[in-house]
Amino acid sequence: MNLFESTYDVIVVGGGHAGSEAAAAAANLGSRTLLITMSLQNIAQMSCNPAMGGIAKGQIVREIDALGGFSGIVTDKTAIQFKMLNKSKGPAMWSPRAQSDRMRFAEEWRLHLEQTDNLDMFQDSVNGLIFEGDRVTGVRTQLGLDIYARTVIVTAGTFLNGRIHIGEKTFGGGRAGEGASKGITEDLVAKGFESGRMKTGTPPRVDARSLDFSKMIEQPGDEVTSKFSYLDTDKLSDQRSCYMSYTSPEVHELLKEGFENSPMYTGRIKGIGPRYCPSIEDKIDRFASKDRHQIFVEPEGWNTTEIYVNGFSTSLPHEVQYKALKKVAGFENVKFLRFGYAIEYDYFPPTQLKRTLETKLVENLYFAGQINGTTGYEEAAAQGLMAGINATLKLKGESPFILQRDEAYIGVLIDDLITKGTEEPYRMFTSRAEYRTLLRQDNADLRLTPRAFKIGLASKERMDRVLEKQRKTDLFVQFLKQTSILPEEVNPILEEKETAPIRQSMKMFKIASRPQLNFDDVKRFPKVNEFMLENDIDEEVLEQTEIHVKYSGYIEKEKNSADKLQRLENIKIPENFDYQKIQSISYEAREKLSKIQPSTISQASRISGVSPSDVSVLLVYMGR
Repeated sequence: MNLFESTYDVIVVGGGHAGSEAAAAAANLGSRTLLITMSLQNIAQMSCNPAMGGIAKGQIVREIDALGGFSGIVTDKTAIQFKMLNKSKGPAMWSPRAQSDRMRFAEEWRLHLEQTDNLDMFQDSVNGLIFEGDRVTGVRTQLGLDIYARTVIVTAGTFLNGRIHIGEKTFGGGRAGEGASKGITEDLVAKGFESGRMKTGTPPRVDARSLDFSKMIEQPGDEVTSKFSYLDTDKLSDQRSCYMSYTSPEVHELLKEGFENSPMYTGRIKGIGPRYCPSIEDKIDRFASKDRHQIFVEPEGWNTTEIYVNGFSTSLPHEVQYKALKKVAGFENVKFLRFGYAIEYDYFPPTQLKRTLETKLVENLYFAGQINGTTGYEEAAAQGLMAGINATLKLKGESPFILQRDEAYIGVLIDDLITKGTEEPYRMFTSRAEYRTLLRQDNADLRLTPRAFKIGLASKERMDRVLEKQRKTDLFVQFLKQTSILPEEVNPILEEKETAPIRQSMKMFKIASRPQLNFDDVKRFPKVNEFMLENDIDEEVLEQTEIHVKYSGYIEKEKNSADKLQRLENIKIPENFDYQKIQSISYEAREKLSKIQPSTISQASRISGVSPSDVSVLLVYMGR
């Protein structure tokens, strides 16, 4: 008996951060969508740290929100602390981060999905894909159900042949307490896909009632909080503090006792772990000269006593974890709720994907999230959103939705993955983006909402807000450019700020651009407050105006540089182009180009091993 009588437009396999955004995007664009997950109780589970955002990741969450995704909204509704990181640096580096209530985060995501039209949810494990030739047509579940769809998006996280390691103990699982997914990797490898193994880890969770916070350094949230969504979500008024402690040489010696039984050092774990989130044993080994490492003590929610011990990720034997953590200041009487563990899982090198995240080998099959070798909720959610959008646009016969490197961190993320691949879990940093002055967290709506509105994902409410924000920002900038100020009106402020006084009247814009002044000072200029009140200038518009005034030169430079790159982006390379026939480019370049099959000259130029002279030859070949 077929319980699913008709074919879905989109089936999403996996209900993590990638799967949730993929399902929501596809359904909101009109696709009849089915989300299949092993546990409906664990939708968008925060498997690791209870936080969203951070350096570059905060920009990604704001981009997801600007495009009409839900991660920002859910984070705002469930946040327990907010911080804007890197405020001492320029605005290109400002990155929002929020601690979330882990249980409420998953609950809020599920409620959002349940209220989404065109979306069905079903609890089962997918253990196979159904193909017709080189096209995917559905999935096969553990219950023996064949469910058919026009497209399938696989967002399996750490579940594909997942294996958990704690000391010498090892068992199958995709997450503590949940089973692994078997069968999908085998089906894909049989189709000719290349697969590999990666690993990640998680620290112990402990009981807050057993800790002595007076021995730790308190880390409160920002006094003036912000948020992720551009919509009317509430800013935090009450916040929970995090705390910080340190390891010591004694802690390190105790941890080393377990190295001979560590799955990392005995060779039981073959997968490569994340470079930028190493385990505590990795840190001790790699940074042997350091006698202490930071431990961040993060509450998992408003009311729970569960604490996430950030910085103590480990797969050492549980008795070693216990002995060592008891020697950290404030943890002397610690009670464990869960031990830390490492998890090893299958991934598929992302050079096997098109820019839409559709696979090159199988039509209508998309990959998003950790299956592509990334780490982090934010990177996963961004990929899920893009896969959900592109699967639906393909079904409608519309042009794909591609974000360029100068348009979004999401564009950098996907381009890096499909062009360069990754041999270790990839995470986003601001340094990976060559146009980070353009890709700020404050202007994600101005950059991306018009594009999302055009395809029908961003609402009219969002678009109207963007237009109003842009109008008011332009108005404020023009006011500053056109309005002069007299020496006697501004010199007291300039002297107070230890910057040179003026001798004749000058335009406000020029004075406001001085690095010694901020916009709290500018608001003291005559007529500025009056202008702001008359035109209802809010904090977002004020921030946009300040950045424009202070950084207009840098922004213009990056725009010019991006325009030059765009010329190469516009030169398309035919699909399945035969690079072997071009003998005048290097053997390495022919090999790399044949494997990756870039879609544009610009993408080809970013492939490691393709030289500028190889690009020149390609330009000639493409008639340029």
